[in-house]
Amino acid sequence: MSWVFAILLVLLLAAGSFFILVGSFSLVKLSEFFKRLHGPTKASTLGVGCVLIASVGYHALGGTDPQPRELLITAFLFITAPISAHLMAKAALSLHMAERPPMPDGEPPQPIDAVDEDARPDA
Repeated sequence: MSWVFAILLVLLLAAGSFFILVGSFSLVKLSEFFKRLHGPTKASTLGVGCVLIASVGYHALGGTDPQPRELLITAFLFITAPISAHLMAKAALSLHMAERPPMPDGEPPQPIDAVDEDARPDA
Protein backbone atom coordinates (compact mmCIF):
# COMPACT_ATOMS: atom_id res chain seq x y z
CA MET A 1 0.00 0.00 0.00
CA SER A 2 1.43 3.36 -0.97
CA TRP A 3 1.68 6.31 1.37
CA VAL A 4 -0.89 8.27 -0.67
CA PHE A 5 -3.58 5.70 0.05
CA ALA A 6 -2.48 5.48 3.68
CA ILE A 7 -2.88 9.25 4.08
CA LEU A 8 -6.27 9.10 2.39
CA LEU A 9 -7.38 6.41 4.84
CA VAL A 10 -6.06 8.43 7.78
CA LEU A 11 -8.00 11.47 6.55
CA LEU A 12 -11.17 9.39 6.27
CA LEU A 13 -10.67 8.07 9.81
CA ALA A 14 -9.99 11.58 11.14
CA ALA A 15 -13.09 12.99 9.43
CA GLY A 16 -15.20 10.11 10.71
CA SER A 17 -13.91 10.57 14.25
CA PHE A 18 -14.64 14.30 14.07
CA PHE A 19 -18.23 13.75 12.94
CA ILE A 20 -18.81 11.11 15.62
CA LEU A 21 -17.45 13.52 18.25
CA VAL A 22 -19.71 16.33 16.99
CA GLY A 23 -22.72 13.99 17.04
CA SER A 24 -22.07 12.87 20.61
CA PHE A 25 -21.39 16.44 21.74
CA SER A 26 -24.67 17.62 20.25
CA LEU A 27 -26.53 14.82 22.03
CA VAL A 28 -25.14 15.90 25.38
CA LYS A 29 -25.13 19.69 25.07
CA LEU A 30 -28.17 20.70 23.06
CA SER A 31 -31.24 21.70 25.03
CA GLU A 32 -34.31 20.71 23.03
CA PHE A 33 -35.34 17.18 22.05
CA PHE A 34 -35.54 17.90 18.33
CA LYS A 35 -32.09 19.49 18.32
CA ARG A 36 -30.73 16.51 20.23
CA LEU A 37 -32.28 14.18 17.70
CA HIS A 38 -30.87 16.00 14.69
CA GLY A 39 -27.20 16.05 15.74
CA PRO A 40 -26.51 12.36 16.33
CA THR A 41 -28.55 11.07 13.43
CA LYS A 42 -26.83 13.26 10.86
CA ALA A 43 -23.31 13.60 12.20
CA SER A 44 -22.87 10.11 13.57
CA THR A 45 -24.20 8.51 10.40
CA LEU A 46 -21.68 10.46 8.36
CA GLY A 47 -18.90 9.66 10.83
CA VAL A 48 -19.56 5.93 10.92
CA GLY A 49 -19.86 5.98 7.13
CA CYS A 50 -16.38 7.52 6.82
CA VAL A 51 -14.91 4.97 9.21
CA LEU A 52 -16.50 2.08 7.32
CA ILE A 53 -15.33 3.43 3.95
CA ALA A 54 -11.82 3.63 5.39
CA SER A 55 -12.14 0.03 6.56
CA VAL A 56 -13.29 -1.12 3.12
CA GLY A 57 -10.40 0.78 1.54
CA TYR A 58 -7.88 -0.71 3.94
CA HIS A 59 -9.00 -4.26 3.22
CA ALA A 60 -9.22 -3.64 -0.53
CA LEU A 61 -5.76 -2.10 -0.74
CA GLY A 62 -4.20 -4.53 1.73
CA GLY A 63 -4.88 -7.51 -0.47
CA THR A 64 -7.05 -9.38 2.03
CA ASP A 65 -10.24 -11.10 1.05
CA PRO A 66 -13.11 -8.66 0.55
CA GLN A 67 -15.52 -9.02 3.43
CA PRO A 68 -19.13 -7.94 2.98
CA ARG A 69 -19.55 -7.06 6.66
CA GLU A 70 -18.51 -3.41 6.20
CA LEU A 71 -20.94 -2.97 3.34
CA LEU A 72 -23.71 -4.66 5.31
CA ILE A 73 -23.05 -2.47 8.34
CA THR A 74 -23.10 0.64 6.15
CA ALA A 75 -26.35 -0.37 4.45
CA PHE A 76 -27.96 -1.22 7.81
CA LEU A 77 -26.86 2.10 9.31
CA PHE A 78 -28.01 4.21 6.38
CA ILE A 79 -31.40 2.48 6.39
CA THR A 80 -32.12 2.36 10.12
CA ALA A 81 -30.82 5.75 11.33
CA PRO A 82 -33.23 7.94 9.32
CA ILE A 83 -36.17 5.64 10.02
CA SER A 84 -35.56 5.59 13.78
CA ALA A 85 -35.07 9.38 13.85
CA HIS A 86 -38.33 9.84 11.95
CA LEU A 87 -40.22 7.59 14.36
CA MET A 88 -38.80 9.34 17.42
CA ALA A 89 -39.68 12.75 15.98
CA LYS A 90 -43.19 11.57 15.16
CA ALA A 91 -43.65 10.25 18.71
CA ALA A 92 -42.36 13.51 20.16
CA LEU A 93 -44.77 15.50 18.01
CA SER A 94 -47.69 13.38 19.15
CA LEU A 95 -46.67 13.94 22.79
CA HIS A 96 -46.44 17.71 22.20
CA MET A 97 -42.87 17.86 23.48
CA ALA A 98 -42.28 21.25 21.85
CA GLU A 99 -44.98 22.80 24.07
CA ARG A 100 -43.61 21.54 27.38
CA PRO A 101 -41.88 24.04 29.64
CA PRO A 102 -38.10 23.65 29.96
CA MET A 103 -36.91 21.85 33.07
CA PRO A 104 -34.34 23.42 35.36
CA ASP A 105 -31.14 21.45 35.73
CA GLY A 106 -31.19 18.78 38.39
CA GLU A 107 -34.96 18.30 38.68
CA PRO A 108 -36.46 14.96 37.67
CA PRO A 109 -38.87 15.10 34.74
CA GLN A 110 -42.56 15.37 35.56
CA PRO A 111 -45.32 13.61 33.65
CA ILE A 112 -47.42 15.89 31.45
CA ASP A 113 -50.48 15.35 33.71
CA ALA A 114 -48.56 16.69 36.72
CA VAL A 115 -47.59 19.80 34.77
CA ASP A 116 -51.22 20.37 33.74
CA GLU A 117 -52.51 19.92 37.34
CA ASP A 118 -50.07 22.52 38.68
CA ALA A 119 -51.22 25.03 36.08
CA ARG A 120 -54.91 24.83 36.99
CA PRO A 121 -56.18 27.84 38.96
CA ASP A 122 -58.97 25.88 40.76
CA ALA A 123 -56.56 23.32 42.27
